[in-house]
Amino acid sequence: MKTLIVYATSHGCTEIIAAKMKEDLGENTTLVNLKREPNPSIASSHRIIIGGSIRAGQIHKRVKTFCSRNLDELQDKELGLFICCKEEGEAASKQLLDAYPEELRIAAKSTAIFSGSFDFSRMNFMKKLIKRKASVARQNNSKVDYEAVRKFSRRMDRIFNPFLFLA
Repeated sequence: MKTLIVYATSHGCTEIIAAKMKEDLGENTTLVNLKREPNPSIASSHRIIIGGSIRAGQIHKRVKTFCSRNLDELQDKELGLFICCKEEGEAASKQLLDAYPEELRIAAKSTAIFSGSFDFSRMNFMKKLIKRKASVARQNNSKVDYEAVRKFSRRMDRIFNPFLFLA
């Protein structure tokens, strides 16, 4: 099955997770960074996974634009949605709800929330200063649960046939 993973990242965490998904899903998977290719064609892909980082409580603007631009067509695809954020529990669940339109959340085969990371080497001086003041992080750290990424990839790789429920 042809899979397209589209994502937008602020400091690289979402890109690392998307690359791990591609590795898990195999060679028929294409990665698209929305920063480099803001309007990729989704017509030839059967499965689409969309992911983005959360900044100031909002999904990356490029992900939001991509979803609204392709809303109708995305609902007809096998769809997976994920976010990378520093929040946990109920706060992270709310961010996932706010990140994607309800129509896409309902149509999604799977959703996931992955913890983020801080990579200070990818930030300019002002962002480093703000991150250090606003958070406990003073140096690079990663809370990415790669086993959770693998589980999400496996869920997306399972064959989904809605007619099996009728048998």
